[in-house]
Amino acid sequence: MNVVIIEDEDRTARQLERLIHKYDPSITILTQLPSVREALAWFRQHPQPDLAFMDIHLEDGLAFSLFEQMNLTVPVIFTTAYEEYTIRAFKVNSIDYLLKPVDYAELTAALDKFKTVRAAPRLPDLQALVELMQKPRAAAYKERFMISIGTKIRSVEVAELAYFVSEEKATFLVTREGQHLPVEYSLDQLAGLLNPDQFFRVNRQFLVARSAIQTIQAYSAGKLRLDLTPPSRQEIFVSMSRLSEFKDWLGR
Repeated sequence: MNVVIIEDEDRTARQLERLIHKYDPSITILTQLPSVREALAWFRQHPQPDLAFMDIHLEDGLAFSLFEQMNLTVPVIFTTAYEEYTIRAFKVNSIDYLLKPVDYAELTAALDKFKTVRAAPRLPDLQALVELMQKPRAAAYKERFMISIGTKIRSVEVAELAYFVSEEKATFLVTREGQHLPVEYSLDQLAGLLNPDQFFRVNRQFLVARSAIQTIQAYSAGKLRLDLTPPSRQEIFVSMSRLSEFKDWLGR
């Protein structure tokens, strides 16, 4: 089976590749594509694979634009930190919709489903998707992080956290006391682990707690700058693509 991974977080892509090969070592990962632009270029130059694993939020836009710009027939297993695209995902060639961080048991079930669909080629209908996504999930939001500091392990409660920041391909949590500690999660994974009423991914580098936002300053062209407590080492602007969602989040 030939597979492509469309994912802009290298660490997440590597973890997904490990899980896929754990399921079946014979599966060939043809490529990892981090953006809509690169995915379009690749699909236009290569035969469509047997299956694609596809994140929804990519470097330069939503993965759905791939289906709008070309005739993609490849079956897709979506992997994302966001639940709100469920119905839209299953209006295209979707086999399943997995929330990050991807659970191995759910990945196994999705690949088993793909094999069944492939044997009798019929994509699941919209009603089947709705029934699937309405099943209760056992996972709860994360309440603490276990952090390794040298030979010691420290427990950090979520209530102590101000924000997370991605720096030089590593992710750090920042406590209310200003401690800067490494975590073994990407921001995409953290967005699925934390209560979305308390934390918001304001841009590609920052995931912030509502309680850490001290002031919000308006800039030209509708840009917003955040001042956090404790202060960040760099200025934090709300991504234009997340601006409307951010305002809705603040108003909850």
